[in-house]
Amino acid sequence: MPNYRRPWIAGGTYFFTLVTHQRHQWLCHPAARRALREAILTTRHSWPFVIEAWVLLPDHLHCIWTLPEGDADNAVRWKRIKQMVSQRCNGMITTTLSDSRASRGETALWQRRFWEHLIRDETDFKQHCDYIHYNPVKHGYCLYPAQWPYSTLKRLIRRGRYPGNWGINGKPQIAGDVGHE
Repeated sequence: MPNYRRPWIAGGTYFFTLVTHQRHQWLCHPAARRALREAILTTRHSWPFVIEAWVLLPDHLHCIWTLPEGDADNAVRWKRIKQMVSQRCNGMITTTLSDSRASRGETALWQRRFWEHLIRDETDFKQHCDYIHYNPVKHGYCLYPAQWPYSTLKRLIRRGRYPGNWGINGKPQIAGDVGHE
């Protein structure tokens, strides 16, 4: 079995990708969104983090978090969030579990692991934010980013971090390795 190594940088800012099991499209369902929101709020109460950017798509999500100074444990946060969402949404997907998943007490909602990338600098941060907010257009869910209801883009437009017409005139310049590290 591979030895997965994650960077453990206290107070770090991280880009994440989480994917549903077998790419089942359940994440944008109202019950799933509600469960995810509640799980995040509950987890943040005990394990704080700042959500810098977020997009929720039917079969995956991308986000950027900043952890508190002195804390590097993003894995415990995702474990709690995924467990809480799984408890609330377990009946949403009806599929036969593999013996391996069943023996571990897993559901058919999430892929086992998640992808993470430690944000290196302001340019890396901006590139990943742009990747996150343009992702619904990339996947054909909308014509321009502000049309997608399940992202932080509108909040960031209101705060002046993005212009109101961002992404309308085509794909922003995003380095080829961003989101695919």
